[in-house]
Amino acid sequence: MTDAYIYDAVRTPRGKGRKDGALHEITPIHLAATVLGAVRDRNALTTGDVDDVVLGCVTPVGEQGADIARLAALKAGYDHSVTGIQVNRFCSSGLDAVNLAASQVMSGQADLTIGGGVESMSRVPMGSDGGAYSMDPAVSMPLYFTPQGVSADLIATREGFTRDDVDAYAMESQKRAAAAWDASYFKASVVPVKDVNDRVVLDRDEHMRPSTDMQSLASLNPAFTALGEQYGFDSVAIQRYPDVERIEHVHTAGNSSGIVDGASAVLIGTREMGEKYGWTPRARLRAFASNGSEPSIMLTGPVDVTRKALKRAGMEIGDIDLFELNEAFASVVLYFMKHLSVDHDRINVNGGAIAMGHPLGATGGIILGTLLDEMERRDVETGLATLCVGAGQGAATIIERVH
Repeated sequence: MTDAYIYDAVRTPRGKGRKDGALHEITPIHLAATVLGAVRDRNALTTGDVDDVVLGCVTPVGEQGADIARLAALKAGYDHSVTGIQVNRFCSSGLDAVNLAASQVMSGQADLTIGGGVESMSRVPMGSDGGAYSMDPAVSMPLYFTPQGVSADLIATREGFTRDDVDAYAMESQKRAAAAWDASYFKASVVPVKDVNDRVVLDRDEHMRPSTDMQSLASLNPAFTALGEQYGFDSVAIQRYPDVERIEHVHTAGNSSGIVDGASAVLIGTREMGEKYGWTPRARLRAFASNGSEPSIMLTGPVDVTRKALKRAGMEIGDIDLFELNEAFASVVLYFMKHLSVDHDRINVNGGAIAMGHPLGATGGIILGTLLDEMERRDVETGLATLCVGAGQGAATIIERVH
């Protein structure tokens, strides 16, 4: 096997995924082309050397359809020889795109690839592509389909996480994200988004609420009570988990991930390709894994996929210096910390999607870049990025710094 190295990682700032969000006027292909152009320019890259561009996109319809990876590469001015492929594994799509791009290098089938993702949730709403999981009773009923928000509340109920627990986690995410921005921790990796007139429309994550406190969070109503109680999904979940008498709905808009627009890109190659350009490898991809988990509770996959990736790498949980776990819902991270005995000072140390948002297909690439930046800042050796995934799945990637 050939080692695959990370040479660069960039992302856009995340704009509110609404019509009044700063990035609503920017098409998803423009977002993707922005990060691809930045990778080229920052690294003086001859684009014809790139073998493939792999981009995650969770809702590949409308403006995000027609193999957005290939079209974004062409829009960014890449050589016509550069191929592109779009992948969808729900929320882990961006990380899986990086893993797939790296696997081409590791198997000797490519010398230089780019992985990442894009999602414009303000222009292509989540769920626009439909799908049998939620819409076909012949599929959804045997699987005890439960919407993710109700699944997150089910986790909290079964694990004993209270409303104060999830709100306290959310408040800390906001504080950490604000502190990281104030300290310019994201400056080196965030690429401003410009419009067609070359005017900067956004250069900072827009979804953050730095003034968040426990009182303001407590004022928010639970977001998934109606889905659970009025639409019957509580009963569905309890049929699958009869140990639960009733589901406590503790998740709100304040302790769940934000709906946002954004894109990410990670440059991956062989050591020989880096030597050709005079690049210094920032990290090596040591191991990655994906897994399936029970699809009704859905969001517990990061625990088992982390164990799977660690086993592949011949490592233990204590060998990882820093963790990034997508903050889909506060209970997902609390569950991970509880079951793997990970202290909060080792995970999501610069905040996460509760504060800054979760642009579905792009998030995996974003958190991997955030992880690498912080590993360098703290001068630590190993990091693991992971995400929970729709329909009960997980993905994880372990990276280690190169000296």
